Amino acid sequence: MSQQGPILVVSSASRPSFAATLDGAGLFPVVETGLADAARAVEQVQPAAVLATALETDAAGLAGLATRVGARQPYLPLIAVDPQIAYPDNVIPFFQSHAQQAGSDRLMARVRAALRVRALHATVMRRLVPAAPMTLSQIDSARDATVLLIGRGGAYPALSVALGERSGVVGALSIEAAAKHLNTRDIDGIVLGEGFSLRVVDAFLTVLTEDARFRNLPVAVTAGDLAPAYDLPNLEIVSGDAAQVATIVLPLIRQHAFEAHLSRTLKAIDADGLIDARTGLLTAEAFERDFASAVYQTQQRGGGLSVARFAFDPDHPRAQFDGARIISRLMRRMDFGAAQDDGSVVVVFAEADLKTAHAVARRLSSVMRHTSHGQRDARSEPSVTVATLLPNDSAKSLRSRLHEGAQRAAS
Repeated sequence: MSQQGPILVVSSASRPSFAATLDGAGLFPVVETGLADAARAVEQVQPAAVLATALETDAAGLAGLATRVGARQPYLPLIAVDPQIAYPDNVIPFFQSHAQQAGSDRLMARVRAALRVRALHATVMRRLVPAAPMTLSQIDSARDATVLLIGRGGAYPALSVALGERSGVVGALSIEAAAKHLNTRDIDGIVLGEGFSLRVVDAFLTVLTEDARFRNLPVAVTAGDLAPAYDLPNLEIVSGDAAQVATIVLPLIRQHAFEAHLSRTLKAIDADGLIDARTGLLTAEAFERDFASAVYQTQQRGGGLSVARFAFDPDHPRAQFDGARIISRLMRRMDFGAAQDDGSVVVVFAEADLKTAHAVARRLSSVMRHTSHGQRDARSEPSVTVATLLPNDSAKSLRSRLHEGAQRAAS
């Protein structure tokens, strides 16, 4: 990765050992400062990342630094090393291992992973026309992030509640079920709870390490005897209750959700603004145009065309966007869809009769069934209505029959 700027090390005590390691590596210029001068240093030095340590007593100072850092564009990572105090949501915790060298290597990997997000943000800012502010603060974990919770022990319910209060949660009672979720939906982080042997945990982490799709995912493992000797830059071995686990992993998960949003934004830019950056589906305007064109061409040339409407709980808009992302990831390449203002998602299945459309819609709906949101455990499973194009249909009449079918199903 090309150098983006110096690393600012903030400490209220003597020089931290990892600063010497960063200096010795020669990969980043290192600038050191105290907490009292940190805000000014951020403005003057223009760092690519900020590492703060030995701030055991000054929560207000760390909060002020986090506010200043959070306002910067492109994204400026703020990593707190071995934090002993409460920290704001945009502060990424990092806990060093007992082996100092291993801890320094892991910290370097954590910094590089955060710098990749910064580089992606800079690319989006450069290509976005007209320019628009886009910051980590716009990412709400409860709305935008999904955590894969794996476990089957007594701590599983508590973890589900602690994580579900601040993000979407996908539960898996086995490693096999977890692998299926990883392959079928967008996941922003993994919490691996109790109920598995160290051999199984080791095998699972090794698979994550070897797959480039998952290597940068935040992973929190509650198995205390496991050494963090994996090429997973956002891995934390966490001991403590469910609330502590959530506190440690959620800032990393929020960062990953921001990275995913940036990636979707780049795809939207490449599609000349026809893609909705939040859902990955078409924008409403592009969908209406493509839908009318698809109906007309099917009527002229023959063939099949069907439409499905996935209606979600209107009191939980997060469920609609989670479902839209699942649809975007899993639908066939010839199909297209868009999120609607009424809280639903409409998908057009090209060259599909009613039977085929029902089968595809059931498969999509089944994937959504296992995501819960918030304290009320609202789920993403939608009500699905399917209609197929008839010889005398227009785009308007087909949509009308789709909504009439939804109203009959609801009554």
